[in-house]
Amino acid sequence: MPGPKVVPGPKVVPGPKGASRSSEGPSPHPAGRPVAGAAASGPAGANLDPVAGHSTRPEAPEPEPGAELGGIIGWRVRARAREIGLSSSDLARRVGLSKGMISKIENAQVSPSLATMARLARALEIPVTSLFQGLDEECDALFTKSGTGPELSRPGTRTGHHYQLLGAMRGPAKRMEPMVVTLKSEHEVFPLYQHPGTELLYMLEGEMDYGYGGASYHMTPGDALQLDGQVAHGPLHLGVLPVRFLSVTAYGQPPHSDAARDNRGHARVPPRA
Repeated sequence: MPGPKVVPGPKVVPGPKGASRSSEGPSPHPAGRPVAGAAASGPAGANLDPVAGHSTRPEAPEPEPGAELGGIIGWRVRARAREIGLSSSDLARRVGLSKGMISKIENAQVSPSLATMARLARALEIPVTSLFQGLDEECDALFTKSGTGPELSRPGTRTGHHYQLLGAMRGPAKRMEPMVVTLKSEHEVFPLYQHPGTELLYMLEGEMDYGYGGASYHMTPGDALQLDGQVAHGPLHLGVLPVRFLSVTAYGQPPHSDAARDNRGHARVPPRA
């Protein structure tokens, strides 16, 4: 009699050492998914996302508060010291600190106290505020398309006289005021003006006589006149019309307005008799 029929078992496929899997049926752990409870591996310093299998690295640390300030102070101290011919050792002797501490300040490795900053500023012969120069400063650039500058009105002028501002910076950056002046009527008594700063006139079109103090200058296209704004000045006589010139006023500091000044910051002077 034949013996009992032997049913073959599942075929074993060789696998990695210490592991086996069946050729029949899916693997209990699909490819790309780590075994639950097993540590996921990946590049050094990274972890594998247990769901997606992607490498996740820790986020970069936030910069420490005051790091930017320390960098600005260090840069200003180093730049000013070299500007006046001081080495780190020279500066250390002036301030009364060690050379190593000066080096740490210059390289933003420490944040100096207010008292130390006062001593640094005194040794560097600058105001304390200069140590913060460059921190959170806005650098504006103004572009004015041709014919788009705002029109300004001037007391004592009539229709036919145009003052077009070519742009004005804001706050402490307002150190210059450029404008194009166009004069189209000769039947006008022009007031003379006084204002802070230095003014440059550059003749673009026409001819005119321009007064400055007790002098008169006949100006034609291409002529330039630079003058002290504190001295009374202004057009005396228009020759060839229209008269058009560039006026640029440079201020040592932002101009201050008061009731005696017009909207250009000019003090009005009564016209000559």
